[in-house]
Amino acid sequence: MGEIRTRDFDVAVIGGGPAGMGAALAAHEAGASTVIIERNEHLGGILRQCIHPGFGLTHFKEELTGPEYAQRFIDKVSESGIETMLGSMALAIDGGKGNERRAGGDAGIPADDVCAEREAPAADGHTVTVMTETGMVEISCRSVVLAMGCRERTRSEIKIPGSRPAGVFTAGLAQRYINIENLRPGHRVVILGSGDIGLIMARRCALEGLEVEGVYELMPYANGLHRNVKNCLEDFGIPLHLSTTVTRVIGRDRVEAVEVSRVDADLSPIPGTERIIPCDALLLSVGLIPENEIAQAAGVELDPRTRGARVDQDLQTGVPGIFSCGNVLHVHDLADNVTAEAERAGKAAALRALAGRGTTGSPAEDATTRRVDIAVRASGLAGYVVPSRITRMGSTKLFFRVKRPVEQARLVISSGGEVIFAGKPRGFKPSIMESAPLTAKILERTGGELTLSIEPIEEL
Repeated sequence: MGEIRTRDFDVAVIGGGPAGMGAALAAHEAGASTVIIERNEHLGGILRQCIHPGFGLTHFKEELTGPEYAQRFIDKVSESGIETMLGSMALAIDGGKGNERRAGGDAGIPADDVCAEREAPAADGHTVTVMTETGMVEISCRSVVLAMGCRERTRSEIKIPGSRPAGVFTAGLAQRYINIENLRPGHRVVILGSGDIGLIMARRCALEGLEVEGVYELMPYANGLHRNVKNCLEDFGIPLHLSTTVTRVIGRDRVEAVEVSRVDADLSPIPGTERIIPCDALLLSVGLIPENEIAQAAGVELDPRTRGARVDQDLQTGVPGIFSCGNVLHVHDLADNVTAEAERAGKAAALRALAGRGTTGSPAEDATTRRVDIAVRASGLAGYVVPSRITRMGSTKLFFRVKRPVEQARLVISSGGEVIFAGKPRGFKPSIMESAPLTAKILERTGGELTLSIEPIEEL
């Protein structure tokens, strides 16, 4: 077995998509030596195949395609001198022994000591084991930023009955076939799921001359952004069938048809509503799963609602020195929001790393900063909330999504049964990631727990 090489950096960023590049640039600008570890041969992540417009409106104040948006960051990374390890797979953080550390570490430690341990500067830091094209490398660093993105749910995960012919694709794979590989996934297409990628692929297939039979959605509402429903379906005359799902795939060697059925209020197929839709391709847009296997092995606690890490206001996980951002933390609606979050994570990771090696002026906070330990949870129609804990006083933001659309509801922040803040009545949609400012004044009135709730307003 060959010798394992070692490299030293202040910050190691795992993932070279929009989150990874945004975090790396912010860490570099804060003065930290930074490396990006990317398993593909190119930076840019999923944006390389997203050739549609709609990117950059917030960050660059102009509309760009996905590749254009990614290229601006690729150019910045190149100009900055940030080291990139392409074609390299991060295999483990600290040898993947984090769960052992958690099992034997916090037991019997007082809560205040655990909180202090989380916030103490990392003297020894972390080791990221990476497989490169030329062999194994161990990256020693003081901070790690998780920016691995997410993967698509497949047919096996939603358990569609029927035969197993060729022609069943995730929407993202079909997008890559068309936009990158110049391959056609089929001639006559059915799309299951009205997430943004499903809506965008309906339009893309139509533009390529494929016949799109329709988009079928299990829920009684579209899961994608309204602009995508309008621009991708309505403008192209593609029907959207709500409260309908695929209940069987038909075909031997190749998909020949799918069976679709209406569903009831419990989302169960209604007998007698089955219809056979001839097609030779089924595209699935049925959700995304954050790629957190390496994080779990490192001892990072995940939120069962988001399947991303539990983080504090600085996007630091429960493992000191490990930060998380982008779609690996929670699925975002816009790449611009991913970039903004990643920049926060990268800066915080750098400040922690620089404080750990005693660089003058680098600590993320001064001696007057007051430590707190406030758990944050979602309630009512709020599906989740990020961050899940607050560890220091100061203004921040809470990010959340609702479970279902509601025309009139109020954002309520409370603690110990006392309402601290109540917003004005307005509408909320699951497709839009919402944010709520959390001021120091609100935190002053908070006990050990804070609840963010979306409460529907009953019509008179």
